[in-house]
Amino acid sequence: MSRYDIAVIGTGPAGLEAALTAKARNKSVLLIGSAELSPKVAKAHMIRNYLGLPNVSGGEMQAAFLRQMEAAGIKITDERVKNVYAMGDYFVLQTGEIDSMLEAETLILATGLPLSRNLPGEDRFLGRGVSYCATCDGALYRGKRTAVIGYAPKEEDEADFLSELAAEVLYFPQYTGEVRTAPAVKVIPEKPVEILGGESARVLKTDGGEYEVDGIFILRDNIAPDKLVPGLELDGTRVKVTPQMETNIPGCFAAGDIAGPPYQYIKAAGQGNVAALAAVDYLAAKRKE
Repeated sequence: MSRYDIAVIGTGPAGLEAALTAKARNKSVLLIGSAELSPKVAKAHMIRNYLGLPNVSGGEMQAAFLRQMEAAGIKITDERVKNVYAMGDYFVLQTGEIDSMLEAETLILATGLPLSRNLPGEDRFLGRGVSYCATCDGALYRGKRTAVIGYAPKEEDEADFLSELAAEVLYFPQYTGEVRTAPAVKVIPEKPVEILGGESARVLKTDGGEYEVDGIFILRDNIAPDKLVPGLELDGTRVKVTPQMETNIPGCFAAGDIAGPPYQYIKAAGQGNVAALAAVDYLAAKRKE
């Protein structure tokens, strides 16, 4: 397995700028995120305060970002990171496949703000009946009854996969539009409101009823940063960082909306630049030891 110098999670302005800066400093870069970049940027009607791109729509800004990434030869790995393990001298990133592990000496988190709040009971039962990855943990629920809460149409594939293992899969789509799942998946268009249980999660409560299950899979684009990287220190809902975008975990940096307000594209890009330069300095110091 090759080990990258810097892994960047997130393809918004912060993550893209971090990758560009790291590449300009001759570092090997792993950029993980959506190949369609940030939906928040894409939906912007008009952006008036981004230096060099005056009065630009979100779509036009996205196109400019993509052209620059292609010109720099930076490839986007279109995966969702499920877990990050700090190993001391490096980080291991687990993506969708259970045996898909990527390594990097430093890590820059640029995942933006979670699009939805954690459900009551979610934190309590994480790892005890609540999971963020059907592909990773599906085998634990072979022959059992499970619930899948999907926040985007792409999560239908995860529900379909789980239906090949579990005795029953209840799918709760949290988006509009037609749902296309396998016949074995039962689609329930209700909004989850709470997770209940004793030693482990046993009941998913929605605005329409209560469902007894053995496991609950919550599939979001953004996982709360302290759940993605265990041990990461938060200040409220934001990642606590120094002016150099350092977190409390050596070699781990954070930039953009995840590091707190103001929530501006130009600020996010600037922090991505700072985080990448700090990661470069961290690598230089470590390699002199």
